[in-house]
Amino acid sequence: MRVLAIGCHPDDVEIACSGTLAKCVKRGDKVIVCHASSGDLGHVIIPPDELKVIRAAEAKKAGSLAGIEVIHGGFNDLDIYDNNKISRDKMVEVIKYADPDFIITHNPDDYMPDHTAVSRLVFDASFTATLPNYGNRDKKPAKLVPIYYMDTLAGVNFVPTEFVDITEEIDLKIKMLNCHESQLVWMKEHDGIDFADMVKTCSRYRGYQCGAEYAEGFRQCQVYLKGTTERLLP
Repeated sequence: MRVLAIGCHPDDVEIACSGTLAKCVKRGDKVIVCHASSGDLGHVIIPPDELKVIRAAEAKKAGSLAGIEVIHGGFNDLDIYDNNKISRDKMVEVIKYADPDFIITHNPDDYMPDHTAVSRLVFDASFTATLPNYGNRDKKPAKLVPIYYMDTLAGVNFVPTEFVDITEEIDLKIKMLNCHESQLVWMKEHDGIDFADMVKTCSRYRGYQCGAEYAEGFRQCQVYLKGTTERLLP
């Protein structure tokens, strides 16, 4: 099975679904993570041009810990708009490249514009990529596949419909998150947030909801032709 997770910034996937992705790798799936944005505005001291290089390296390192391929979607922070053809076509190329059997991305109702724009772009592009006569005809069209929305930050306004037990993957999840040192250090220094502890606590909370020690929650996109009777999440 092929799995594509599309997060906005280089640590979003580690926060919300890296335990699930690691579990997918363990069962033999090919997992590709796309960070739509470079995350170049995610610091108050490091300048954008320098930060995007740092964050790209952090993302590659995190992915390598779980055997995940990491790619970049071609945007910078706050340059992602869902209602234009250029943005949609970039996401179509990502989906055609990955050729996934299912996609994981942000919840449409999230706390920042880049997240919600990525969610809508993925929804639009996941259909557009299936059209044989759209865009680059040298590349075969993608399959029309289910989309799973991953948890929001701190689980705000998100009620999962599916859970994945990540008890065996929780330590790896935190190691992957800790690779994003540029983010964790400045959040602790400037905001007083122990982000790794917050993420682990949220995973523990989702575990309580489904009878596991640690878990990640998801909500399947419920639209015509994106439903399935098959359990795709591990």
